[in-house]
Amino acid sequence: MDTGHGKRAAFLDLLRDDDKEKLWSLIREADVFSQSYRLGTLANKGFSPEALAEARPRIIYTSVNCYGHEGPWRERRGWEQLGQTVSGVADEEGYGGPRLLPAAVNDFNTGYLAAFGTLLALERRAREGGSYLVRVSLTQSSMLLHRLGRIGRDKWWGLERLLPPEESSKLVVETDTPYGRMTHLAPVLKLSETPARWSLPSVPMGTHEPVWLNPSN
Repeated sequence: MDTGHGKRAAFLDLLRDDDKEKLWSLIREADVFSQSYRLGTLANKGFSPEALAEARPRIIYTSVNCYGHEGPWRERRGWEQLGQTVSGVADEEGYGGPRLLPAAVNDFNTGYLAAFGTLLALERRAREGGSYLVRVSLTQSSMLLHRLGRIGRDKWWGLERLLPPEESSKLVVETDTPYGRMTHLAPVLKLSETPARWSLPSVPMGTHEPVWLNPSN
């Protein structure tokens, strides 16, 4: 619900041969393939970066996992909380005992980095051609936070005054969704002529058919 605004949501069961073939048909017309399964999971089903590049030359394959794509933990399952824990972020946040940061800092930052890397790959493809693999991980995003330095507590406690409630209310919108009326963050991008918006609300998985739309739609 939090990140589904503007997206169509289809569902395919990769244990079914017909659904696997349907995914291949989509891949053959795709520019970007993004996945965040445990490392090796999709490769074992035939959807490795190499297989996709062979079936769809010039594709961008974006891969997200928890512990990185090298090293002994690369194939372990993991998610936000584990990325914070193994990197030491939760230990530092706890001031004497492990405590998670009050936001999904790994999930969101890793998603932003994955999108940024994908855009760079698309730009490079436009100039040089080729297929590209973009790799990001939750734990590496935590390590990036470690390298950014710290703000002292005396400065931190005054930050809430930078954005008073009357200003923060301008950053959210309300949308009718299948889940009910939802209040959520508005598009951050501001355009001088055309207001940024999402044409679709967040919807449950499987709401849409797994097909590409015509550009006119």
